[in-house]
Amino acid sequence: MARTKEFDPDTALQQALELFWERGYEATSMADLVERLGIARASIYATFGGKRELYLKALERYIEQSDVVEPLSQPGPALPAIRAFLDAYVAECLADELRRGCMVVNTAVEFGSRDPVVSRKIVASWAEMEAVLAGALVRARAQGEIPVGKDPHALARFLLVLVQGVRVLGRADPDPRRLRDAVDQAMNAVQI
Repeated sequence: MARTKEFDPDTALQQALELFWERGYEATSMADLVERLGIARASIYATFGGKRELYLKALERYIEQSDVVEPLSQPGPALPAIRAFLDAYVAECLADELRRGCMVVNTAVEFGSRDPVVSRKIVASWAEMEAVLAGALVRARAQGEIPVGKDPHALARFLLVLVQGVRVLGRADPDPRRLRDAVDQAMNAVQI
């Protein structure tokens, strides 16, 4: 008869996410995971696979939990929603006392393109954000909020790069003036 798990896998996955987010993949050992999760190494392997598989599951969980783009899909004026989206990124960076940044950005920096599975997850996350931004910008152009000559897809790529840069700067030096000025200039670029 199989033993029942003496821990909650969902809670353990969330704890692993937090640890990987704080330290990154390479700086987190299996011993660190055993200590943080409070479960045996064998239980981690049996439930999640190895460290890499657990990291991938934690990264997926992080991406699923992120709902910052949802307001961009709501009806109504698009530019205020885009501004609120950008301001939320800055506010999140400024409030991050641990300076963890964004786990997706951290993963991209740590792994680069050397792991195709990880790269696909990162690129898919960014593609989703870009698509939602583009949809909001198409709506903004249709509503007369931005000039007809503006390319919503190019602007979406620009804003995607901006928010990822905000995340990087937020980790190293979250200077509020620098981050807020960047958002102001991005909104000016979108509207001119």
